[in-house]
Amino acid sequence: MTDIPTLRFRPNKSPARVMFGFPWIYSDDVILDRRTKKIPPGSFVKVQTNDKQDIGLVAFNSESKITGRIMDLDVNTVIDTDWIVGKLKNALVMREKFYDAPFYRLIHAEADGLPGVIIDRFGSAFVVQPNAAWANRMMPEISSALEQVFSPNIILKNASGRARSLEGLDAENIFIKGSSDAPIEVKMNEATYMADISGGQKTGLFFDQRENHAFVAKLAKGGSLVDIFSHVGGFSLAALAAGATTATAVDSSQPALDLATKGAEISGFSKSFSAQKGDAFEVMSQLFDEGKRYQVVVCDPPAFAPSKPTLERGLRAYEKAAKMASKLVEPGGYLVLCSCSHAADMSKFRKASLVGMGKAGRKGQIIHTGSAGIDHPVHPHLAESSYLKSIFLRLD
Repeated sequence: MTDIPTLRFRPNKSPARVMFGFPWIYSDDVILDRRTKKIPPGSFVKVQTNDKQDIGLVAFNSESKITGRIMDLDVNTVIDTDWIVGKLKNALVMREKFYDAPFYRLIHAEADGLPGVIIDRFGSAFVVQPNAAWANRMMPEISSALEQVFSPNIILKNASGRARSLEGLDAENIFIKGSSDAPIEVKMNEATYMADISGGQKTGLFFDQRENHAFVAKLAKGGSLVDIFSHVGGFSLAALAAGATTATAVDSSQPALDLATKGAEISGFSKSFSAQKGDAFEVMSQLFDEGKRYQVVVCDPPAFAPSKPTLERGLRAYEKAAKMASKLVEPGGYLVLCSCSHAADMSKFRKASLVGMGKAGRKGQIIHTGSAGIDHPVHPHLAESSYLKSIFLRLD
């Protein structure tokens, strides 16, 4: 590997955290001159300390703030189909220990050793998000590796999402193998969900909330639930499967609510399920004015604070959501608040949520906190990979 380009740390920048496991190298960490800026995005380069000691092999992109993503600490590693096959097999071993059906996140980026790559599995269909330049360039090898390990019927390259734009990549979704324009049935928590992998949000279903759905289902047994920002009915359908008397899904997307309704029909919950389209805040205000109160209120919005510049505005939105949702909880009922914002850590999110609850005149106790499921492992040196936060409260 002596013929590959070399990237060096600046004299005033320490490579220690990378040498101890941090998986990213930022643009201001290394020397970016005319030579390095000519290296094509997605190329593999050898990164060194300023005094020319090898650190590891990285995927390079001078157009991204994350200039280098550590692929391997051995600079002689060959990144090819066989290397990717090894990562897939290693990830599969853990998923098969915990899930008895092939519906889960198979690859969670850096935490599973494939930097910037997301792969969600829907039976024999695989949705790949190559959110880093190297992965976008090597989609043929990623697809070949999936073929070797799984022999899938469908491989979809999903190019949606903010992460790709930060890497300077396109936003075109492409079926690499097969095709699908019909929702896929996914069984989780004793309910059936409908995943639209080609036209839905993200990869079609949020596997990360599976364990939180199950916890809410216990709280809702024998009572009513309202699922604000419901998407395809994640919390609603799990609650009905566990014995909730009624569940109402609220979302601004009619296609998402149609999928939730279809899931309720297939699961046998039609009579106890309802959907309401509209802006979540407006609907919460309307429900309050109508005197509606619920045993469980879930508020699971999209990322209000996706980046540091949006943090303060996002925290105010979480506070407002907590305030309005608190008012809909019946005495002794439960409030569940979620955040998928990378920029808002649990401490900031909890503080904003509790301030909102207090402004609503409600008191209570935190009974549980949740995170993403086991199929979304956390890279031990990358806080960004621990993005999902859930707070479960019992209100007076």
